[in-house]
Amino acid sequence: MTYGSPKTLKDVPTYLKNVYGGKDASPEVIKEFQRRYKLIGGSPLIKITKAQAKALEKELNKKHKNKIFIVVAGMRFSDPFIKDVVTKLSKKVTHIVGIIMSPQYSPIIMRGYNRELTEAVKPYTDMKLTIAEDWHLQPYFIEALAQRVSGAISKLPKKVQSTTPILFSAHSMPKRVIEKEPDYINHLKETAAAVAKKIGLPKKQWLFCYQSAGHTPEEWLKPDFADIMPELQKKGETHVIIAPVQFLADHLEILYDVGIGAREQAEEHSIIFSRTESLNTSPSFIKALAAIVEAHS
Repeated sequence: MTYGSPKTLKDVPTYLKNVYGGKDASPEVIKEFQRRYKLIGGSPLIKITKAQAKALEKELNKKHKNKIFIVVAGMRFSDPFIKDVVTKLSKKVTHIVGIIMSPQYSPIIMRGYNRELTEAVKPYTDMKLTIAEDWHLQPYFIEALAQRVSGAISKLPKKVQSTTPILFSAHSMPKRVIEKEPDYINHLKETAAAVAKKIGLPKKQWLFCYQSAGHTPEEWLKPDFADIMPELQKKGETHVIIAPVQFLADHLEILYDVGIGAREQAEEHSIIFSRTESLNTSPSFIKALAAIVEAHS
């Protein structure tokens, strides 16, 4: 299960209305989101999530000959909606394992997914439901991220590979939300630290930061990677790598916020920008998802 995305620019108002709980977004917000989606050529999130599901189904059925696994993608705010997916599955399966495509689990932030899936399954009284929660240190997941970071480092000029700063990023949150649930941020930082340890990054070469803060007057978590670029320039850094540790597929927050926004911020400070490749259907990542299913089946 994941967020979803509009299929076309014309779908943006309806999509945002779903995200805002039935409230229409302002014309200014709609226009800005349409601009961003147009710049990245539309979000590939749904297509990639379906490909992840297909790869996971193949992995599970290859490993387990005594069971039949059906893996499908369900979206919270766009088609295919979680409820509709469950309806289609109801005549085919006896047990549903729900995986929220966010490794770091928050009861507050993720409760919408739990509610949607629980309500969708409720009419089918013989259906067993299990929802996987936190898996931010799953070994194959850490391995998959480490492979992506190592791959990004290997593409740098050799003379800067051991010194280029690695910025592990996660979606910023309003401070008021995290004050109620600090474990969520701790889990994000633990993921970053585990990846750094896996590839042997010295502490001075990496740090944790935020991205994609909302445009609201309340206080959001810092530092944003935009705050860090001037500091890197002052230190004489010439390269930077941004490595998201929360996002599992290419979508708006990767292709626009990082690929366009962070790149522009880096280049404004004379820093050569690069980012890690998203996990998408990485074999190690698919193994991580399979292990999660196995642990909950």
